[in-house]
Amino acid sequence: MNLTFFDQFMSPQILGIPLTILALLTPSIIFPTQNTRWLTNRFSTLQLWTINSFTKQLMLPINKTGHQWSIILTSLMTMLLMINLLGLLPYTFTPTTQLSLNMGLAIPMWLATVLTGLRNQPTTSLGHLLPEGTPILLTPILIIIETISLFIRPLALGVRLTANLTAGHLLIQLTSTAVLTLLPTVPTLSLLTMIILFLLTILELAVAMIQAYVFVLLLSLYLQENT
Repeated sequence: MNLTFFDQFMSPQILGIPLTILALLTPSIIFPTQNTRWLTNRFSTLQLWTINSFTKQLMLPINKTGHQWSIILTSLMTMLLMINLLGLLPYTFTPTTQLSLNMGLAIPMWLATVLTGLRNQPTTSLGHLLPEGTPILLTPILIIIETISLFIRPLALGVRLTANLTAGHLLIQLTSTAVLTLLPTVPTLSLLTMIILFLLTILELAVAMIQAYVFVLLLSLYLQENT
């Protein structure tokens, strides 16, 4: 059986059972749970400080009506961040490289923000489809354009996350294959390629964190428009 570079994005199976659900549940096992102790360890303190800082920064531009979304957005950010980082380990699988999973996260969250705006402030939400001061002749065209851009938002969320992670994983695998291929024949060039591979890994770590943050940040911007 010949393997291709895209086989790394296939969901692994054991006895015909896909392990995607196990990969999604792994971040919840890593994070410690709350307990009744007066003193906690440094990891729990750092975790609590990080989550509080992120939640405060995320909810700062949103009014009090949207603050009830803080738990959902923070939990989503934590899950995406841990899944992206764990997917960089050897012999692991990254569920966020699957477009179906990303769209399954993007569409319901985007739809919830739209429905929240239509329920709480329908006039303002529908007013976003037509900018103020638009000439009458351009009104139908702008309404169509703004409606299309509104429905493209979840697609952009899912495709952005999938494309960035997929491109990074492919580039790392191509570079690592070049290192192993050049090692017996040209060791010096293989060493230089290995340095590039190390830098690419650091870059992919940054991309994994940034893409998780961007996904949740764009959702918060959509929420800010509808609250």
